[in-house]
Amino acid sequence: MGDLFVIAAASGTGKTTLARALIERTPNLIRSVSHTTRPPRPGERDGVDYRFVANEVFEAMHRRGEFLEQAEVFGHQYGTSRLAVSSALAAGQDVALVIDWQGYRQLRAALPSTVGVFLLPPSRAELERRLRGRGQDTEEVVRHRLARAQGEITHWREFDYVVVNRDFDEALADLQAIVRARRLSRDAQASAQAALLRELRAEDRQSR
Repeated sequence: MGDLFVIAAASGTGKTTLARALIERTPNLIRSVSHTTRPPRPGERDGVDYRFVANEVFEAMHRRGEFLEQAEVFGHQYGTSRLAVSSALAAGQDVALVIDWQGYRQLRAALPSTVGVFLLPPSRAELERRLRGRGQDTEEVVRHRLARAQGEITHWREFDYVVVNRDFDEALADLQAIVRARRLSRDAQASAQAALLRELRAEDRQSR
């Protein structure tokens, strides 16, 4: 059974870029591709960055209980496929999911073993610089995202780990360390090293 890792942060903190790098450099870790009703941003690809669906399609999926979690963010709906995540975990794959704190709460209720990581920006000024640097949003949208970020950051205590994205390589190394530590936990090793543990116990019994 694999583990589910949630990476959450305020908009502009760099969670998507860091998650992508983490997945690229970590064997047996895949990204869960969320469904969303928002339009694609420049360069985004359907089925890779998100699964872009119409409002009526999303609502129908929600009514059928197809989402592990769903939330509205900046007027658009986001949801995580129950089937996609459960199938990957059952196959022994670890899954990384980039969502907000609302979705994390829902996932933690459904899957208590979910590992939560919250990313913090190094400062408010840097967060504002990153948001403006996108060049995709109006001044009004940037102000709204900054105001919302202050509220989102107050939820950091609900997560298992907190990483400050001050330096990209350092933050990535922190995320890799979290995944590695989880894989070395007692419960994970009990499954991964089951054959070895049986062999060692058998040898111990024979020596008595």
